[in-house]
Amino acid sequence: MGAGGFGTCLGFLLARNGVEVRQWCRDPGYAQSIANSRENTKYLPGVKIPLNVWITSSLQDAVEGAEVVVAAVPSQAMRETAKAFAPFLDRDAKVLNVAKGIEHDTYLRMSQVLGEEVGPGHPVASMSGPNFAEEIARGTPSATVIASKSAPALNLLCGLFTTDWFKAYPRRDVVGVELGGVMKNIVAIAAGLTQGIGFGQNAQAAVITLGLDEMVRFGVAHGAKKETFTGLSGLGDLILTATSSRSRNHRVGELLGKGLKKEQAIATLGGQVVEGVMATKFVHELAAKEKIPLPLTSEIYRILYEGKEVKKAVKDLMDLL
Repeated sequence: MGAGGFGTCLGFLLARNGVEVRQWCRDPGYAQSIANSRENTKYLPGVKIPLNVWITSSLQDAVEGAEVVVAAVPSQAMRETAKAFAPFLDRDAKVLNVAKGIEHDTYLRMSQVLGEEVGPGHPVASMSGPNFAEEIARGTPSATVIASKSAPALNLLCGLFTTDWFKAYPRRDVVGVELGGVMKNIVAIAAGLTQGIGFGQNAQAAVITLGLDEMVRFGVAHGAKKETFTGLSGLGDLILTATSSRSRNHRVGELLGKGLKKEQAIATLGGQVVEGVMATKFVHELAAKEKIPLPLTSEIYRILYEGKEVKKAVKDLMDLL
């Protein structure tokens, strides 16, 4: 469900594993374009989509009869999409979330949103890890984790997604896996800021360390296991997202550090979703409500939503290190 870069990448991976894949694309015109060219030129150019991936803009055609439904849409579109496909789910279908966000207003994680919409009869899992779509699709060795409370769902999903170059490891700490994926995007914005403003790698490393501390503090306060944040879905994903210029969140932070406004920075990405911008708002609001101190997240929030001058925010942040 979804024809962005990561959804397309996972469809490609499953197809290479011999699985019949139906990929849903919201835009009928673009769905036809992908089907004709066998390439998602907008989000995953240069990767040829195998013939056992059937592209459709029909929710019913995509979902009916599927053993597994992969929800690969932005977090703020998750509930709407799940509500739309839920009536077509087979009785024993499993649902896998790959979005890294928190829902606006409810502050629910994506597995919780999906659980509410598809009902208790369908096991829900979440995938998270240091996973750039283009590297996976080009066969570069990568690893991820899949978390679920359902052992049968974990066994099935890890088996489906594991290939010679992509390894999926089972985990039971759904809260920790999901919150790691959410919060590392906030830290990536902060790390990008330090680079954009002209600071060196020492400062970037200090910011990342503070960010990891906040990830653990916020996660444990919500029932996550501390050790989850030193794994692939925590530290692993954080290192990748917070240090690479290919990360959308890092790129937005870098542009903010160079003086662009939030809207200008996001516009440079050509419509791609920057989950960290919304995650900053939701995590900051929830942490403030629950009195969990998150100084790094608070400073990024003030830059993004209160117009705080970047250099002043960074100075205030560095005073905390």
